[in-house]
Amino acid sequence: MLNELKLRELENRPIQVGLVGLGAMGLGIAYQIGKTPGMRLSFVADLSEAAAKKGAEIYGKPTRVVTDALGALRDEKIPCDVLVEATNSIVAAYDYCQAAIERKAHCVLMNAEVDAILGYLLRDAAARQGVVVTSDAGDQHGVLSRMMEEIEMWGFEITQAGNMKGFLERHRDLEGTVEVAKKLGLSPVQCLAYTDGSKLNIEMSVIANEYGLIPTVPGMEGPRADKVEDVVNLFDFDSYGGKGRVDYVLGAKQHGGGVYVVGRCDDGFQQGYLNYYKVTNKHPYYLFLRPYHLCHLETPRAVALAALYGKAVCTMKMGRVTDCFAYAKRDLKPGDRVEHAIGSDEVYGLIMEAKPADAANLVPQGVLDVEGSPERPVIRRAVPKDQPVSWDDVELPASRMAELWEKQKPLL
Repeated sequence: MLNELKLRELENRPIQVGLVGLGAMGLGIAYQIGKTPGMRLSFVADLSEAAAKKGAEIYGKPTRVVTDALGALRDEKIPCDVLVEATNSIVAAYDYCQAAIERKAHCVLMNAEVDAILGYLLRDAAARQGVVVTSDAGDQHGVLSRMMEEIEMWGFEITQAGNMKGFLERHRDLEGTVEVAKKLGLSPVQCLAYTDGSKLNIEMSVIANEYGLIPTVPGMEGPRADKVEDVVNLFDFDSYGGKGRVDYVLGAKQHGGGVYVVGRCDDGFQQGYLNYYKVTNKHPYYLFLRPYHLCHLETPRAVALAALYGKAVCTMKMGRVTDCFAYAKRDLKPGDRVEHAIGSDEVYGLIMEAKPADAANLVPQGVLDVEGSPERPVIRRAVPKDQPVSWDDVELPASRMAELWEKQKPLL
């Protein structure tokens, strides 16, 4: 891959990349594409002109600075082989990706929300145009997908795909997040989605839907771990019944932000080698650890895979096996409004198997995101704290999200 990119650099035929969203991750992506041979940013776009200009400055090479991403994507004079979507929006992100697909550009999603919630619509549209829509290579679920592909190639069965969470407080509110968000350079809403576990559950839903995995309980077990190597003793893998699962460990500080995979190999012949290689195990379960994910550093890999080979990192190829459903963060009473779906004072999200949750009439968390609508979802009957929100509990206003969700239903 690198040699082909270097050749493209020498021959002055770089992959043309459009980047939408110049927040913390977008700025890193702009920088990294500027350091990657055989790639150019054809434009950087953000609703904030100052943010877009900062991205262009960090990129360090000539590029177009725009505040109208849709306009740039619809302008055939602006080249775009791959769009990197790095906003934290859902409906707007869908529109950007749809515009890219219509012009036969691939899409790399550094945006797990649009990926999980409207990704089936995007992938259906992409298939019709002969392009790919893929999760980013540097997000945790993208890293897990890359690891699992290799582990399966070694002949292991996937027992568990795991995340590492340093801190989780499901009932944290926006007011209690402002100072932390400021230090991290994040919006309070975005920071709260990390803190209350919604983002974790959304990302793990994406990887679950890539490999057909499920959680053992809503929201996964998430035991505390002093070190990640304790994973082999913290879970009862025999109880999984041969079905692969998703889960996480909490508090393993030396590897915060990393991911792991537990693979099963019953072969005694292989066991001798793996013990010699010092792979942490409780035979027949073996722990494969990647103690970091590097987000923006790895985005060019996803860009190159799509542009050079038409290959995706992660596409939820097994369909909607799981989804992330809304749970009451506090006692919700009739008349309460859900101001933000993901990163809110009203709800947090937990991964669940989709079919049983649908049968119980539960609401996917992302569907409550009605950005662009002047109205907000309104609670119409009481929902106790830590209970799931059902369709009977909430009234959704007319919105693009509601329209897109209905449009996507036949694909689920």
